[in-house]
Amino acid sequence: MAGIFRISFQGLPDPRTGNARRHALLDVLTIALTASICGAESCVDFATFARDRRALFEEFLELPGGLPSHDTFSRVFRLLDPVAFSRCFQQFLDHLGEDGAGVLAIDGKTLRRSFDRAAGRSALHVVSAFASGARMIVGQRAVAAGENEIVAARALLELFDLKGVLVTGDALHAQERTAQTILERGGDWLFPLKDNRPALRAEVERYFADPATVLAVPHVTTDADHGRIEVRRHWVSHDVAWLASDRRFPDEAVLPGLKILGLVERTVTSPDGRTTATRTLYLSSAALEPKTLARAVRAHWSIEAAVHWVLDTSFDEDRARNRKDHGPENLATLRKLALNVVRSANNQDSIRLRRKRAGWSDDYARTILGQMR
Repeated sequence: MAGIFRISFQGLPDPRTGNARRHALLDVLTIALTASICGAESCVDFATFARDRRALFEEFLELPGGLPSHDTFSRVFRLLDPVAFSRCFQQFLDHLGEDGAGVLAIDGKTLRRSFDRAAGRSALHVVSAFASGARMIVGQRAVAAGENEIVAARALLELFDLKGVLVTGDALHAQERTAQTILERGGDWLFPLKDNRPALRAEVERYFADPATVLAVPHVTTDADHGRIEVRRHWVSHDVAWLASDRRFPDEAVLPGLKILGLVERTVTSPDGRTTATRTLYLSSAALEPKTLARAVRAHWSIEAAVHWVLDTSFDEDRARNRKDHGPENLATLRKLALNVVRSANNQDSIRLRRKRAGWSDDYARTILGQMR
């Protein structure tokens, strides 16, 4: 394990001074990541796991200062520079050989229990970037005080070379500056069009409803699960020149690079026979066809199931109680590191079972950790 991890994190500044450096920073981080992979969820868990699995750690760590206490783990994650920690996170992914090609989904998540009433601090909100093809979290940025998710996402995107990448996000990211940032980094963008741009949405709705609008045959997909049937129809139009004509209203900026308008109609039939239908409009700078629009929209929503849901159910992130200093942000990064390592294991077990088996068996843990040598 020590190889890739140490190469990636060896330049991380140690924020501790004096006797507080009794335990090597890389040893503390290695133990914490291994413990997280094996099911630990807090600094107390990290310390307990280290005591119980000392023989495993002595295989690849020298531990001249013995095993760290839970106070040591807590102090390290509270004091670490989260920006520097995130840079090491990126280097770690580079060594694993992952890239952002394909669809890069950006989405925000609030760590609900990270608020600190005594300090008057709200719960931490974090924006993540997820490479859906590789099924890897490739970046994270916390929303700083005075910022919002839009600004944090834009700053996160500026870290990537987006050549050949289609960036997807929620409707709130359908902003001129965000779209321009993506284009400048070499990528394309795809955003839904909703009520945060009401005038533009109304015009595009009228366009698709106009009998004179000529559309190709839609691409249709069908899913059936537990008696519930969902049919999705996807249309695109490459006729976008009218959006930039003189008839446009003055306060509505057209997103740069716009090439298509998209429409996705979802019809869901429940087991009791009731049917509901919804329509979502999309804008994109990529010249997508109906089939590729369908794939991109589906890829974006994979961040909910493959990241947010897994972090909540398998890593219990929503109940994490770290509150002080940089602790919440750094431990969120650690959980994503652990999820990437666990997910990259080449076996058929679920994420939950992989973590359990790593916690139960040193031999199984070595197969997970061996990817990082």
